[in-house]
Amino acid sequence: MSTEPDLSVIVGERRQLINLAYRLLGSLAEAEDAVQETYARWYALSRRQQEAIVSPGAWLTTVATRVCLDLLGSARVRRERYVGEWIPEPLPDRTEWAGGGGPADPADWVTLDESVSMAFLVVLEAMTPAERVAFVLHDVFRYPFPEVAEIVGRTPAACRQLAASARRRIRAAQAPVTPTGAQAGLVRHFKEAWEARDIAALIALLAPDATMTADGGGLAGAALQPVRGGERIAQYLIHLADRAPGLTLLERTVNGRPGLVARHGGLTATVAAFELADGRITRIWAVRNPEKLRPWTEGDTP
Repeated sequence: MSTEPDLSVIVGERRQLINLAYRLLGSLAEAEDAVQETYARWYALSRRQQEAIVSPGAWLTTVATRVCLDLLGSARVRRERYVGEWIPEPLPDRTEWAGGGGPADPADWVTLDESVSMAFLVVLEAMTPAERVAFVLHDVFRYPFPEVAEIVGRTPAACRQLAASARRRIRAAQAPVTPTGAQAGLVRHFKEAWEARDIAALIALLAPDATMTADGGGLAGAALQPVRGGERIAQYLIHLADRAPGLTLLERTVNGRPGLVARHGGLTATVAAFELADGRITRIWAVRNPEKLRPWTEGDTP
């Protein structure tokens, strides 16, 4: 009897698993590793054990989620030793992937929607692993709480409470969503002001209490603490531009929202994501750690 339908079902789950793992971990590299481990565990089963599994998709989701839970626990320890601030790994739009290719397998694309905006992922980072998993499974992927409970090994009531706690965190941190067109226009004005070294224009575009957070991971120069206040951020940006003559700024989609990529000497140096409120920039997340810029740097030529 042919096993092709079974193989088709198993392989067909890959995109769902990549999307789930990226939202849980905030890192495409770690998500790929988690999914790889999930498939390794599936193929380690005997044929009889595989045939005894009623829903291979549910089994794969359960294993992938538990692998991510383990990684989230160890990640907290690793991030305590991380140099400077830790920001989730930014992803380009599929049409903007460095080198024009992107993942060879369409199943490896992450769907870029509001649940992977940088602002959303940063809030997820502040949650406990259990909150994050319960919320993502239920509110993002629409798993009912009895299924969430089966996956994470808790009661449905406990999972409901975890998701509710996560939801409160989201509501407390979330700014009103700015239409993409309006955000693109504001980011463009910000780019032009930065290129012109126009500090007054930059200050006008930034909220007075704006915050800029950079992530160099000890591998690239970056402020170790967030820069707070629109005027201080503007001064810092002008200082950066003065220190890097020939810096090129490109408008790009970062995690589904308008952002900027800074290139210097033919290399991608920074990927910046933005949050807006009331027509001004309130948050800037600048990722400089080269290990987090793989989708943006493949094909770079100095």
